[in-house]
Amino acid sequence: MKNIEAISCFCTFAYLFIFFNIRYNPILMLPIIKKYRVFIITFLVFSVITISLFYHVLKPSKKLPIYNPADVNPELVDSTVQYIAREHRIADFSFVNQNGKVITQKDYEGKIYVVDFFFTTCPTICPIMTKNMVDVQKAILNNPKVMILSHTVTPDIDSVPVLKKYALEKGVVDSKWNLVTGEKKEIYSMARKSYLAVKLGKPKELYDMVHTENFVLVDAEKRVRGFYDGTKKEDIERLIEDINWLSQNE
Repeated sequence: MKNIEAISCFCTFAYLFIFFNIRYNPILMLPIIKKYRVFIITFLVFSVITISLFYHVLKPSKKLPIYNPADVNPELVDSTVQYIAREHRIADFSFVNQNGKVITQKDYEGKIYVVDFFFTTCPTICPIMTKNMVDVQKAILNNPKVMILSHTVTPDIDSVPVLKKYALEKGVVDSKWNLVTGEKKEIYSMARKSYLAVKLGKPKELYDMVHTENFVLVDAEKRVRGFYDGTKKEDIERLIEDINWLSQNE
């Protein structure tokens, strides 16, 4: 940055020197400018290019972290994977979506996608989260690289017909967004072993989970790249920015 400042100061001084001399001493300067016009033009072009290059090379570049289980609040991660500090990937999965179609990792292969956990009868944060996810859907609608995957945490209630009704009510676009149900054990495993996003529920209830407001961003290599509060507009804006950055840079 100091190099950029030095070059900028020098170029500014040169510009001002030429400008003021042309304005207040044209008789002296015009012959000089005519004589050295090629040099002056070359110098001006070179200085602009140099400053631009230095700026692009030295300006801080945006980077998204890659999250592993060891990087995340242990309360959100199953104890069997908390030790993993590198090379974490989303596990293979198989669920059923709102249309009764089996959805697996192959449907998301090579895709950037956003994950959340919800249930259709939730009266508190789910309506806000779903509304915000609809905004995400609008932002990615014309981006073939990006999809959404929402898991119910009450699969005993959220059957395929229930999910279909919910999808129609909320404006879910089938080609972009899957609402999935399945075995509670498998949903639990994905939430806490892969997406690192959900706290344990009641200890006495097997595979019980606390409903979470987390939206999770997964990249095309099945790595976790971000966590966002699905109830906050500022986090949704940040999520959309990060999706766009991933789409263009990785």
